[in-house]
Amino acid sequence: QVQLVESGGGLVQPGDSQRLSCVASGGTFSQYDMGWFRQAPGKEREFVSVISRSGSTTRYADFVKGRFTISRDNALNTVFLQMHSLQSEDTAVYYCAARYAVLSNSLYVRGKEYAYWGQGTQVTVSS
Repeated sequence: QVQLVESGGGLVQPGDSQRLSCVASGGTFSQYDMGWFRQAPGKEREFVSVISRSGSTTRYADFVKGRFTISRDNALNTVFLQMHSLQSEDTAVYYCAARYAVLSNSLYVRGKEYAYWGQGTQVTVSS
């Protein structure tokens, strides 16, 4: 059983940067693709980014537009989401998720493909 704990959320102003972290425990971190999703009030959860087990491959939602960078440190069992040029539309609860991927070379963007989820961290972008 993999446990995921996000941190790094909070209140920032438009144009600011913020880095989210997600620490995993209870599994072999390097066996999991790691994704970030978000859910804004009144909206469905949406895909943000995913990184492969080794960190060599990443994928982003179109709305990221080069503003976000996903990375991971397998030695620390941690995945990061560095966000720049934050806008009010980025306000949401951000969740990290893990997908066992030893037998897969594809990166998935649908939340239902991920078996493990963190509790989320709130990101609020407001002046």
